[in-house]
Amino acid sequence: MTDEEFSRIVKYTAVRYGINLYHKKVMVEGRLSNYLAANGFKSYTEYMDRVEADYTGQEAQNLINIITTNHTYFMREPEHFEFFKNVILPELKEREKTGMDLRIWSAAASSGQEPYTIAMILKDFLGPEYNAWETSVLATDISRKVLDSAVNGIYGAEQISTLPVWWRNSYFVPLPDGMYQVKKELRQQVVFRQFNLMNPLPFKKKMHVIFLRNVMIYFDETTKRKLVQRLYEFLEPGGYLIIGSTENIDRSAVPLVYVRPSIFRKE
Repeated sequence: MTDEEFSRIVKYTAVRYGINLYHKKVMVEGRLSNYLAANGFKSYTEYMDRVEADYTGQEAQNLINIITTNHTYFMREPEHFEFFKNVILPELKEREKTGMDLRIWSAAASSGQEPYTIAMILKDFLGPEYNAWETSVLATDISRKVLDSAVNGIYGAEQISTLPVWWRNSYFVPLPDGMYQVKKELRQQVVFRQFNLMNPLPFKKKMHVIFLRNVMIYFDETTKRKLVQRLYEFLEPGGYLIIGSTENIDRSAVPLVYVRPSIFRKE
């Protein structure tokens, strides 16, 4: 991969997806080389010509599937879920008791562990009142590949071993091949959609909670600032933004109130 070819890929992913690959040439080349060889491309220039000429968007989707890391697991950063259950939900239940509508967005859903965890917490928290509330969780990701996996909700025994026994018994069913699938009634509570965070937010109503964890590490500061500004506009007053524990935001750009590390509130 020449420097010119790498620069072309960097510019393309930055403009289209907000992803900053500037210092990741080895990673990009390592992930793309096998794909190019398997599909008969003679150079990265030829490949990017195809990506940019393919108006179906399929090659662009293949590119983003290959270069993005979708590493996640159940109960990742559990302190966020504890705060969601013990602080945020009691607040929302009281504040929204008239409309009985909770709008939660998992904005980097990956293979589904985060939004399904949110759905399980909601079901446990509301208990007998659950069916009276509108509690669908919106789950989005830029990668079609991981979303297809998330919709199926199938995980190995080791993947769900970190979950409480109650959840494993109540929300999963064993499959003949030793895998486990999220029960249909819970899968139906999560709405999966492909979405590029660089695009205008399509919501008709504002969100009460936005989980955007471990995504902004791929963005430069300008992209992060613009994204947080847009997220702020689509948060309900009193709503929460939860980011990854290793991430930070520029609060001079938006008047979000610091609640605790990686958790912010809109006044």
